[in-house]
Amino acid sequence: MTRGVDRAGSDYASRAAATLNEALGRRIRSLRLERSLTLEEVAARSACSVGSLSQIERGIGNPSFNTLVKISHALNISVGRLLETTSTVHPVVRRGERKRLEGIHPAGVDIATLYEVLTPSLEGALEVLYLEVPPGTSTEPTPFVHEGEEVGIILEGVHEVHLDGEVHTLHEGDTITYKSTIPHWYRNPGPGVVRAIWIITPPTW
Repeated sequence: MTRGVDRAGSDYASRAAATLNEALGRRIRSLRLERSLTLEEVAARSACSVGSLSQIERGIGNPSFNTLVKISHALNISVGRLLETTSTVHPVVRRGERKRLEGIHPAGVDIATLYEVLTPSLEGALEVLYLEVPPGTSTEPTPFVHEGEEVGIILEGVHEVHLDGEVHTLHEGDTITYKSTIPHWYRNPGPGVVRAIWIITPPTW
């Protein structure tokens, strides 16, 4: 019985992900056509191949966070607007329906940082993300500085938050709050994956 339930849940999540990718593809194509841009022009602006852009517009594959950032810049919009694939926002976000993105791959690690958006919309006052950060991941080369305030909650693992040169080592159950205007970056020293929730206001996407 348990295997049947697990399989049904997995199938549901796969169908939900496919539906989200198809909606995202339609959204990108619609925004591109609104601007009278060809696939070739967006490819040149985003440094993505025409073939990969065509696949994304057809809902094939799962574009990474970095790819979506490049496409949004090419279309001169925010990533948040790019991800708004429906005009009707439901207050509940089911686990299998979260907008899912991937970030950087640490050196020598096959998996990337996972970002899942827990809010139904990015047009409100809060951005709430679920993160899975592989060991060895570090954002030191590109520290963050932006308006607003952040709260991080560590669900599992050990995570370093570097604030303006000072390091804060967080363990399971720890939280941290800081002004986003302070230069900040993150590192997972290992050995396990860090799972955390990050709340940012206002949204950065």
